Amino acid sequence: MSVVVKTIARILLPVILVFGGYVILHGHLTPGGGFQGGAVAASAVALLLVAFGPGSVKKLKAPFSILEDLGGVAFVLLGFLGIGTTFFFNLLAGSGGLFGAAAPIGPNPGVLNTGGTVPLMNWAVGFKVLGGLGAVMVLFGLFGGDDDR
Repeated sequence: MSVVVKTIARILLPVILVFGGYVILHGHLTPGGGFQGGAVAASAVALLLVAFGPGSVKKLKAPFSILEDLGGVAFVLLGFLGIGTTFFFNLLAGSGGLFGAAAPIGPNPGVLNTGGTVPLMNWAVGFKVLGGLGAVMVLFGLFGGDDDR
């Protein structure tokens, strides 16, 4: 690709990753969540692949596999965290501490720490989706067809 495409890709790559993290983090307050944010973050891998070619993503297959496994294990562990009462019980909601403060009375002003385990589940799903879609993008780049030019 040209220098312009590579320069714009270098500028947009961190912006896309931060926006994907934002969508994951605010998933329990706004439309979005783990799947949508993971897909947005995985689009950064597609941009990297298109702008810099398959050689740029060759080393990312193993980290994406580990990230996908980590997301799946975290989701299952968080699901079993509330097994004493009911499966996927929101154990941390209203208990104080990180992501456990009680929700304020009236309209929700967008307080991030009111979701209990839901934001943590969003992160687990986001890691799973980023790892899975990122690995698919890497494999498309590595085993895709030859250039037709």
